[in-house]
Amino acid sequence: MVITPDINENLGYVVKNGVKYFELIAQPVKREILPGLYINAWGYNGSTPGPTIMVYPGDYVNIRVYNQLPQPTSVHWHGLDIPNNMDGVPEIEPTPKIAPGCYFDYRFKITNPPGTHMYHSHYYTVCQDQMGLVGGLIILNPEKENIQKDYFIMLSEYSVKTLPMFVVKSGLYDINPFSMDSNFFSMNGRCFPYTTPLQVKKGDNVRIRFGNIGINNHPIHFHGHQFFVTASDGNTIAPENRLLKNTILVASGETWDIEFYANNLGKWPLHCHLTHHVSNNMTLPLGGMTTSVNYIECD
Repeated sequence: MVITPDINENLGYVVKNGVKYFELIAQPVKREILPGLYINAWGYNGSTPGPTIMVYPGDYVNIRVYNQLPQPTSVHWHGLDIPNNMDGVPEIEPTPKIAPGCYFDYRFKITNPPGTHMYHSHYYTVCQDQMGLVGGLIILNPEKENIQKDYFIMLSEYSVKTLPMFVVKSGLYDINPFSMDSNFFSMNGRCFPYTTPLQVKKGDNVRIRFGNIGINNHPIHFHGHQFFVTASDGNTIAPENRLLKNTILVASGETWDIEFYANNLGKWPLHCHLTHHVSNNMTLPLGGMTTSVNYIECD
C-alpha cells in the first residue's frame, strides 16, 4: 500500500457491476500549512492536495466530480491514456466544464501500466491549480514487489498574501494564485517542521514517488543514501538504464519514482535544494519543502 503522509486518506470507492466508483468534491478548504497558520485554498474532499486515488491496470472507473467552487472547473487525469472526451480540458477537447453546483462522471478504463500519475484542474488553470486543485493517482502493481515502504509526496507552493516578508505567525490568510513569487513551499500540503517524517526500518527497500503540478521546479536531495531512479512520468525505467543518484529534479508536470535500500541508521533530511524553498516566508530556520527519513526500531 502506498502511504501519503499529511493529507487525506487514500480515496475510497464502491464496486458496482465491475466498475469502481469514486467521488471527488472540488471545494474551498482551509489548509493548515504550519501549526496555527491556515490558508484559504481550494482542494478536493476537504484537503489540498486532494486524496490519493489508487487503481490497478484494467480497472473500469467512474470518478464523479462535484463542483462546490464559485466558478466552473474540470479535472484532467495527468499522464493517463484515456478517451478524448474524458481528458478534462474543455477549451480544447469535447469534454464539459462542470458548472458550480453540478457534477460530471469521468468514466474510463485504466490502460496504463503500474506507475505514478496525478490529477488536477484544467479549467482556468492559471488560478485553480495554484489554489490547490491537485492530487495523486497511482496505478498499483498487481504483482508482488520487494518494496517494504512506498510513499507518495506532492510538491506544492503558495503565495500567501497579507503576511509581511520574514514573518511567520498564526492566522488565516488568503493566497494569490496569480503571483509568480511563492513564499511557502510544502510536501503534501505542509511545511517543515510540520511535515510528517517517512519511517523506515533497517533492511527495507523503500520507494518514494514525487509529483509536481506547481510553477517551480524542485531538485530533491536525500542525505546519507544513494537511490536508483526507477520510473519517470509513470513509466518504469529498465533496470539496466537506471541512474544512481542522490538528487532528482522534479520539474513542473512531472512524476518521478526513486528506490533505495535502508542501510544507514539515523534521521536523514529529504528536501528541495533551492535555498528559498526550504524556508517559511524567507525566515532563517529550516522550513518549507523539507521532511526527513527516520529509521525506527524493528519489532
